[in-house]
Amino acid sequence: MIRALRILLKAALWFVVLSVLWVGAYALVPPPFTLTMAGDLMQGRSITKDWTPLADIDPDMARAAIAGEDARFCLHNGFDWRAIAGAARRNAQGGRIRGGSTISQQTAKNAFLWQGGGYVRKAFEAWFTALIELIWGKRRIMEVYLNLAETGIGTYGAQAAAIRYFNHGANRLSASEAGRIAAVLPLPKKREAVAPRGFVRRHGNAIAARIGVVRRQGLDACLR
Repeated sequence: MIRALRILLKAALWFVVLSVLWVGAYALVPPPFTLTMAGDLMQGRSITKDWTPLADIDPDMARAAIAGEDARFCLHNGFDWRAIAGAARRNAQGGRIRGGSTISQQTAKNAFLWQGGGYVRKAFEAWFTALIELIWGKRRIMEVYLNLAETGIGTYGAQAAAIRYFNHGANRLSASEAGRIAAVLPLPKKREAVAPRGFVRRHGNAIAARIGVVRRQGLDACLR
């Protein structure tokens, strides 16, 4: 029993050390690959990505992500307990299951983990979320998010999305274009930002309209 506990403690210590080093490395260099990308390759899809510094992405893209995914991004420490509690209440009432995942949590998942649910992955996600909030800070989290987020089938990041959908770089996205890309983020394999219809069109327009609110109310202050 004691031997088993020692092995577990050593394994836990090694995990902590290696994960801190991994997160620290990604604070300095772009994450080269993700498990989500590996899944696309295994299914025979090609990968399109083009790492772009946050300074070279139109600010409205980050504002659109905040408006569409995480309005309290600059205010929380990685976990939006209000959103989590609200999601729990809605889920308890039945219907489609909704989460309260923040941009920080999504970034941790995209950079270090796999897609899908499960308590084990959620536990790892919480650990890596805490680490990136501590080591990276908000600007780096948003930068990684806007480069690793899946924005279409085999397409990753704002730059690749801007070229795919609008034939120009992410440095000159309009509010409408940024809103459309943000509307694709929750279901990138089922939604298109070009000539969107139905929900995607309505949601994209709503996000585009809220971009100004994000700017005026300083909800993107941590990125300036």
